[in-house]
Amino acid sequence: MLQEESDLSLIIAQIVQKLKGSNLYAQLERQAWASLQRPEIKLESLKEDIKEFFKVSGWEKKLQNAVYSELNVYPLPSHPAAPPEHLKEPLVYMRKAQGSWEKRILKSLNSMCTELSIPLARKRPVGEQKELLNKWNEMGTDEPDLSLFRPVYAPKDFLEEISCNVILPSSSKSCQLLFLKALEFILKISLVLINLRNPNYENGDSLSFRTHLGLIQVPLKVKDIPELKECFAELGLNTGQLGIDDSTQVPPELFENEHVRIGQKVLAEQDSAAAQQYIRQGSPTALRAELWALILNISSQPEDILYYEQLKMNVIQHDLLVDSLIYKDVKLTASNDDYYFVFEDYLYQVLLCFSRDTSVLGHFAYNSASPPKSYIRGKLGLEEYAVFYPPNGVIPFHGFSMYVAPLCFLYHEPYKLYQIFREMYVRFFFRLHSISSHPSGIVSLCLLFETLLQTYLPQLFYHLREIGAQPLRISFKWMVRAFSGYLATDQLLLLWDRILGYNSLEILAVLAAAVFAFRAVNLMEVTSLAAAEAVLADLSTLKVMPLLQIFLFATVT
Repeated sequence: MLQEESDLSLIIAQIVQKLKGSNLYAQLERQAWASLQRPEIKLESLKEDIKEFFKVSGWEKKLQNAVYSELNVYPLPSHPAAPPEHLKEPLVYMRKAQGSWEKRILKSLNSMCTELSIPLARKRPVGEQKELLNKWNEMGTDEPDLSLFRPVYAPKDFLEEISCNVILPSSSKSCQLLFLKALEFILKISLVLINLRNPNYENGDSLSFRTHLGLIQVPLKVKDIPELKECFAELGLNTGQLGIDDSTQVPPELFENEHVRIGQKVLAEQDSAAAQQYIRQGSPTALRAELWALILNISSQPEDILYYEQLKMNVIQHDLLVDSLIYKDVKLTASNDDYYFVFEDYLYQVLLCFSRDTSVLGHFAYNSASPPKSYIRGKLGLEEYAVFYPPNGVIPFHGFSMYVAPLCFLYHEPYKLYQIFREMYVRFFFRLHSISSHPSGIVSLCLLFETLLQTYLPQLFYHLREIGAQPLRISFKWMVRAFSGYLATDQLLLLWDRILGYNSLEILAVLAAAVFAFRAVNLMEVTSLAAAEAVLADLSTLKVMPLLQIFLFATVT
């Protein structure tokens, strides 16, 4: 009991400290002072009267939403005597693996600068600034010569063979290297995870882990089916769901009409906690944008719009090396996607601004990763001259733009789209490309996926393993992108509804296992990795909610 009270006090202190630096705190302070002029505020009952004013005027609800938002983001407090790095990641070997990975990425970035003889950042000439400002809303029309490029998605050894041995003309070498470096990220991190080991279990001392035959060999605790059923209880067969057309309890149209009515009431109440609970059964299309903004506590105040404009001007004035990585990624992914190519300009605007946003650095307090540093020219190694690079601390990789693309269907004002993406990233997406022991981290998701398959579909798992088609080699790319670019957009948004509703990415691993279960008959007939990949190449026709329900509540016992 005493420990719980101590933990609660620590959480309260952390949240209060965080809110003191927010716009909401300044607004509440102004409202409190203004309320003193109101006739119903009496000196003898000042505290109670101001509380009542905040409640009646709606400011109390805004404060509750802000606190609830922080509770969803901030990790549970560690022991007061624990070192600060435990807040980021409690397991030493995970911290070492992440640190090693960061060094490799930074070395890759620095070597690219050396090879291409270009700086990490430069100030744009005035003429270039004017040109970029004039085409800000039409950046997708800028088409460099890409005739020598092919989108190569190949095993790591093949990619290394290309990058080391193909001799390119000097005019194309710069862009080709940028492309190859971006593609390497997604392949390298998968290999890093496969090679991850807990030194305490090197000799097989863990009895509970000896029988795990997947690629992930770390003894993290992941949920089994009974625990997943309890966690995702609202997805049960007897609960109404958007995304299910054959409900046996209530006709779908009646459920949807009632669900819309309740959703409108939730929005009218402006209660983040209620919205998060509501969205576990899916969001009506017409209400989704507002519900997500409410859950993420995004309200778009004038100062937020001004902040976005400041980020935009930073893009106009300064050119960063990572801008080229962003540009290539959009061209090679979203621009070639039937659903997302129309949003190409939005993607440039959001991602370029994101790279300059130093407020994103705040999430490294609870991220196992650390932002990379660079040094002012001529001051290498002197910490007082070190700066974070890029300014937001996030080096983009191949497929990064697909975190933004689906949101373009919901938000059409760039500043609002930007706010939603930034909050989605610092709550969820960063966990998909950093090494940690967090239940929503990519390591745990991979282990959960492999454990589900090995435990509940052992025949399929062993068959694929025997033919050299480890299932994780196929599903990894789905989970890293949160299935963006693989599912039809309407199905993807239903999936992301549940990520927000449960404040967890674990459902990605469950869906990945469900896809394998759905295609199990065909997969049992394949005899190679290429054939297995062919069976699972197209997920665009799949329906998310029936797959999840069947896997969790129907076929698996």
